[in-house]
Amino acid sequence: MSKEFYLPQGYSYAGVNCGIRPNSTKLDFALVVSDYSATVAGVYTQNLNCGAPVIYDRERTPGRGFRVIATDSGCANACTGQEGLFNAKKMAEYAAEAVGANGDQAIVMSTGVIGVQLPMKRIALGAEKAASKLGKAYSDFEKCATAIMTTDTKLKVVSRQFTLSSGETIRLAGMCKGAAMIGPNMATMLATLLTDAALEPNDAQTILRACVEDSFNCVSVEGHTSTSDTAILMANGAAKKEPLQGDDLKLFENYLRDMCQELAPMIPNDGEGVTHLVTIDVRGAKTREDAKKLAKIVANDALVKTALYGADPNWGRIVSATGSAGVPYDTTKVALKLNGYLLYEHGSPVDFDKPVVSDSIRNNRNVRIELTFQEGDASIRFWTSDLTVEYVHLNADYTT
Repeated sequence: MSKEFYLPQGYSYAGVNCGIRPNSTKLDFALVVSDYSATVAGVYTQNLNCGAPVIYDRERTPGRGFRVIATDSGCANACTGQEGLFNAKKMAEYAAEAVGANGDQAIVMSTGVIGVQLPMKRIALGAEKAASKLGKAYSDFEKCATAIMTTDTKLKVVSRQFTLSSGETIRLAGMCKGAAMIGPNMATMLATLLTDAALEPNDAQTILRACVEDSFNCVSVEGHTSTSDTAILMANGAAKKEPLQGDDLKLFENYLRDMCQELAPMIPNDGEGVTHLVTIDVRGAKTREDAKKLAKIVANDALVKTALYGADPNWGRIVSATGSAGVPYDTTKVALKLNGYLLYEHGSPVDFDKPVVSDSIRNNRNVRIELTFQEGDASIRFWTSDLTVEYVHLNADYTT
């Protein structure tokens, strides 16, 4: 690591290959184990066709007494019926028993192809192999984070450290995966967020939901809400046994939100075939929900995304998209900037140097769209990507 990475106390990690993907040597089974019983909270996909692990975890969180998070990559265990639910429970039991915990102390996550049953012999093997390779070093954390990836090309990990009013040092570390089938309300992304602070279950759930809303739920690649999205927060109290309260709890929330907001844009930045990470800032909306609708419709608009791929500063596509968001606003009081260049103001285009703006898109991976309305004080930051030929090829050939 080029900078220090803060691993929370009291956790071990492993990532191994157990052959979930036939003829592949990719790491495909990840294990996180807490030395102590921990609080776990979870936020999950809003897709009605959710995966079996989502159903299994959702019924049990928030709660206390957890020690294990097990993840497989390659099989989503989604749309798999009663057998899939049984297998999710067995996966939890395999992982827990491999490290000397009880079956009900494990949370499970799965990602990969939909409609395929988990290869349970390989899952059992993965749990055993991972348990034998658990370690507390950053290299172990990195293998764990690598093992949850599917079509990702980049490792997505971050950490934070801060001091409580009573002097204890608290650490947070997070890993996530996701590259496509990404849309707000959690999409094909998994996130594991760990801390050595102690949290009450309801506090953990409230904080996690708020932080996800400001980060992972502000990400879209193509707007598809997947079957498997899960964000898990585990808090084991290794640094401070008493649950955080008051100002310390608020401080923790601020650091967790900041960490999630660093992780979230890593997903569209690693989107399949992506050439641009696009940040959309909407300001001056009447409500946050209005701001989100305006940002989301721009983020998911295929014409906007293809224009950015082609380095075309086609402001008309952006403005047109906002008009179909179902949000009323005064069209004569809208301003649009692209990479800091003013393109549109007071309901009319302004003169700008098209080749210069085009070059600013073409020559920078990061693109910024700023939309300013005059309806209120609400704002939001949203992340998306461009839409490329490579994205179409990769997703057209995903199972064939």
